Amino acid sequence: MAQGKTEEVELIPTRDIWVGNKQAPVKMVMYGDYESEACAKANEVVKELLEKYDGKIGFNFRHFPLTKIHQRAHKAAEASIGAAQEGKFWEMHNLLFARRRNLGTISLKGYAKDAGVTDKNFLSKLVDSVYGWSVRADLLEGADKGIKDIPYFYLNDVDYKGPVSVAAFSKVIDDLLKQKKPAKKRA
Repeated sequence: MAQGKTEEVELIPTRDIWVGNKQAPVKMVMYGDYESEACAKANEVVKELLEKYDGKIGFNFRHFPLTKIHQRAHKAAEASIGAAQEGKFWEMHNLLFARRRNLGTISLKGYAKDAGVTDKNFLSKLVDSVYGWSVRADLLEGADKGIKDIPYFYLNDVDYKGPVSVAAFSKVIDDLLKQKKPAKKRA
């Protein structure tokens, strides 16, 4: 009798999904949830910062769905990881925030198509929770760091405790950029 061969799928983990410049001197990481109004507002701030500091910052989003109050956030996070497998994370990420009040599984399939995802098995992978462990890994990592509320930010691996505004982030980012400037060589 032939043994059934299970196909192992190598997933791109969220820690490897960056927008902006991954090699930038300032790295911003946000833990968030696609149903959260505060996270949606924070995402708009991040988009402005990526534009303002084009090439100088890299951004990474980690999933921290508050499933007790946002029942659809976990599945939405899975959908973003599915889109990321085709290089469409950022497109899906922004669509999910824009449509955060309608995150049913069938809607997620439509958003994936809108984002440019071509995987014919996208819906079945969502139903089968193929990407669920990736979301759980982010959630556990955040919990291990003591995160309880979202949005939660790190700038260059340091907790950011200030207001979520372009002005407040800009002050910190400007300071970090000054620290990263190479020293001028003496003649």
